[in-house]
Amino acid sequence: MTFRMDPRAKLYLLLLANLLLLFHVGTAAEAATTALCLLLFFLSSKIGMGLRLSALYFGLLAVDIFVVPRAGEGVLLNLLSLVSVGVRMMLPCIITGAYAFSTTTIGELTAALRRMHVPESVIIPCAVVVRFFPTVGEDYRQIRAAMALRGIAEGRGALLLHPMQSLEYVLMPLLMNSNNVAQDLSAAALTKGIGLPGRHTCMTELRLTVWDFLYPALCTLPLVWKAVTLL
Repeated sequence: MTFRMDPRAKLYLLLLANLLLLFHVGTAAEAATTALCLLLFFLSSKIGMGLRLSALYFGLLAVDIFVVPRAGEGVLLNLLSLVSVGVRMMLPCIITGAYAFSTTTIGELTAALRRMHVPESVIIPCAVVVRFFPTVGEDYRQIRAAMALRGIAEGRGALLLHPMQSLEYVLMPLLMNSNNVAQDLSAAALTKGIGLPGRHTCMTELRLTVWDFLYPALCTLPLVWKAVTLL
């Protein structure tokens, strides 16, 4: 059975992840909250994404625990420590954002925002953004497939080994196409009547369950515990 969380609870988790980054709650509280957020991927049958993000986060956490204390021994260790700590502190935001994006449809998002009485001037850009990144990702895969067909920069590491080719064949087409994608998605959203005044009907049924309250509260406990210990 796949666990389905209400979009409003997902927005709360995203806010909570930003609070972790803002207040520097400490490694233990951050790791506990992030582990609970990573568990959501496995409960939602996003096993592959959950494994990749878990390996990345806990790998950086291991670097922070075992390498950072010895960072003064060399330039490379200092650089590695700087990168690992910086990326690790931003990962909770990336993890919760990836979970929200991968498990929420546009209909669910717009319905949740309207239930929260969010202005339409905010709902329309949010609906466009939710569709924008998957569309850009699809464009990237098509570009890579076309490059592989022509024998250009084949393999996962080829773009890193040839940065100028990456700029010419991947980044520039993506940037040129992104503007068209944003305009097309905005037009599609307006065509569907998202911006019309008045009450909107919606086929998506949203209902807050007990788990939509308990799980975010459980994720908040490490942050509350850290705040209490500092008092």
